[in-house]
Amino acid sequence: MSRVYPAFARLPAGIGSGPPRGPAREKAVMEEEKPWALISEVDGWGYPEEVTDIMNQHFQIICFREFLKSPLLHGPKIQVMFVWNGFPAVEPSLLSSLPSLKVVANGGVGIDHLDVRYITSLGVKVTNTPSVVSDATADIAMGLLLASARRIVEGHQTAVNPQTTSPLHHLMGVEVTGSTLGIVGMGHIGSKIAQRSKGFDMKILYHNRNRRSVKDEQAVGASYCEKVDDLLKESDFVMLAVNLTPETTGLISHRELSLMKPTATLVNISRGQVVDNDALVKALQSGTIRAAALDVTYPEPLPRGHPLLGLPNVLITPHVGTNTVATIRRMVQRMVENALAAVRGQPVPNEVKS
Repeated sequence: MSRVYPAFARLPAGIGSGPPRGPAREKAVMEEEKPWALISEVDGWGYPEEVTDIMNQHFQIICFREFLKSPLLHGPKIQVMFVWNGFPAVEPSLLSSLPSLKVVANGGVGIDHLDVRYITSLGVKVTNTPSVVSDATADIAMGLLLASARRIVEGHQTAVNPQTTSPLHHLMGVEVTGSTLGIVGMGHIGSKIAQRSKGFDMKILYHNRNRRSVKDEQAVGASYCEKVDDLLKESDFVMLAVNLTPETTGLISHRELSLMKPTATLVNISRGQVVDNDALVKALQSGTIRAAALDVTYPEPLPRGHPLLGLPNVLITPHVGTNTVATIRRMVQRMVENALAAVRGQPVPNEVKS
C-alpha cells in the first residue's frame, strides 16, 4: 500500500491568493515545521495502522513508494529514515539521495541488516530499540518451548480433524518442569527468558560472550558455562538468544547439534542465520535431536517446499516475537524519541556506534 499521510498533505487554499487564516493557517504552519521522515509502508510488511499516529504527531511522513515517484523533490527534505522489518533497505544509492538525512532509526534490537560503519561515516546516526522488545520476545520463546514440548499444535490439528472420532492418548510430550534449559546469549532477552523459566523450576545454564555478575546470575538462578559445548551436552532445551554477528553466524551446525541430547529441543528466537539449515534438517531427520521450534529462519519466509516445512518435529512461527500491539507501539515510540533527539542535536538515547 502506498500513500502519503495527512501530515504530508497540503491544506486547500482559502479566499484570494493566500492560505486560510486562523487555526487552519496555524495548523498548516505547524505541519510545515515538522521534519520529514521516510518510512517503508503501512500494513503488509510495513507498520500496523494503529501506530502511525505516533509518527504523524512529530513528522511529515512519506512512504517509500511515494518517495520513488519524485526522489529529487523529496530527497533533500528528508532528515529521518525509519527502518521496519529491514525496509526501506539502507543502501548507498538511497543514502546518496538523502543529503539532509540525520538518523536511521531502526525498529528492533538487531542491526545486522545495517552497515553501521558506512552509515555513520556519512555523519548519519543509527539507533535501535533495545529493552522494549524483551518481554514480548521472551514470551514467544517460552511459548515455542512449551508448544514444542507438549506438541500443542499437533494436538490442536488432531482435535479439529474431521477424521478424529475417538480419544487419542498416544500424543506424548516431554516434561518441561524440572528440565534443563541452556540459554546461549544472556543479554536482556536471555535474562527475561531465564526469569520465566524459574516458574517451571528449570535448571538454567547459560553461555555468553562475557560472564554476567554474580548478582545477575543469582537473580535468575543461572549457572555459567564457559564453553558452549558443555551447555549443549547438558541441556534438554537449547535456547538461542544471541545477536547476529560474524561470530554467531552458523553458530549451530553439524558438530554442535551432534553434542546435544537425542531428546533435546532447539529453540531459536534470534536470527535464522545463527543455525545451519542443512545441518538442522539432517539432525531432525536422523533423530540426532528431538525437535526444533523456530521464530526465525533464513530466508524469511523459507521457500515453499523447503525440508524444514515438512518435518513433523519442527514448529515454525513467522518472526512474530515482538508482535503485540503494546510492544509495537513502544518500539515506534522509542524510534520517534531517538529520531527527534538526533534531529534536534540532542544526546540520542539508543545510538548504535560502529
